[in-house]
Amino acid sequence: MSKILFAAALIMILQVTAGCVQMPTERQGVSDLRPQISFVADEQLNDARVLIDKVDVGRVGDFIDGEAALRVLPGSHLVTVVAPRGVVLQERFYVADGVSKSFILR
Repeated sequence: MSKILFAAALIMILQVTAGCVQMPTERQGVSDLRPQISFVADEQLNDARVLIDKVDVGRVGDFIDGEAALRVLPGSHLVTVVAPRGVVLQERFYVADGVSKSFILR
């Protein structure tokens, strides 16, 4: 009889302590390594349009250096900045993963 009570007590102890064990967790994250471009520009050029490979992607003011950046795919691209007075910048550039490139507009 004492062996049965001992076994029952052992089983109860094992069940109680098994509930106190927390399974290990793992946190995974993905870093965004896409290249990014931004602009250093006078405030008067904030409304100029930015075209990447002839596709309008927004205003210069949306991608000011130190505030925000435009993510692009790695590779070679053509950036064109068009203001009311005409083309301010047209340049072909190459960027790789993890690269940040700033264009100066005057």
